[in-house]
Amino acid sequence: MRHDKVGSVMTAEVVRAEHGTPFKEVARLLADRRISGLPVVDEDDKVVGVISETDLMVRRTTVPGPFGLSGPRRRPRFAELTSRARRQAAKGTARTAGQLMTSPAVTVRAEATIAEAARAMTQRHVDRLPVVDEEDRLVGIVTRHDLLQVFLRPDADIQEEVVEQVLVRTLWLRPRAVDVSVVEGVVTLDGTVERRSEAQIAVSMTRQIDGVVAVVDKLASRFDDSRLEPDEQALHGVADGRLHRR
Repeated sequence: MRHDKVGSVMTAEVVRAEHGTPFKEVARLLADRRISGLPVVDEDDKVVGVISETDLMVRRTTVPGPFGLSGPRRRPRFAELTSRARRQAAKGTARTAGQLMTSPAVTVRAEATIAEAARAMTQRHVDRLPVVDEEDRLVGIVTRHDLLQVFLRPDADIQEEVVEQVLVRTLWLRPRAVDVSVVEGVVTLDGTVERRSEAQIAVSMTRQIDGVVAVVDKLASRFDDSRLEPDEQALHGVADGRLHRR
């Protein structure tokens, strides 16, 4: 079953900074290119960190107010002594990209699936992922917006993949053995299959297809093999196989 890869939706021309890029140049790059973040690379073009608009705003919050006042001083609490608090404090006085960046960077390979990239973004709470090759060199960048493009996939393309990859190639069913309809990415499977396990496989695999928003399961089965032991399921599978492509 085909899954779109990160390489198919990433941006190859990446705005980047180097470790010594000045703070103001980083801000200028973000503003001029209208982007909210960028990767930081070393002399070998390997990703060493990332910078977001939030990192720059940390600097702004530490700028003294009028007449050099920055608010009343107080003793730091325990939470401010954590490693995260120390990193934030360091960003407040950063002058270069290397001092400002968050490191290590969360990256993804070009051959990873869109689902894997989306999972990484969600788990690590980031809006973009630098795309790297086998040697961790920067080859592109992918954002949440890029990944959302998969949901613009035409319904007809989704329907064709469900029939060909799920029904025919995986379950060995005739193309019209199950009625497959797709409306706005919602796939409805309607019909009768021989075994309940086939219906479960059909629904599970359809959910994994790129562009599928949801699956409506209207499948019925002639035989419920969900409670049989694996050996018993195999025996029934051999016997029923002759029926699938008549």
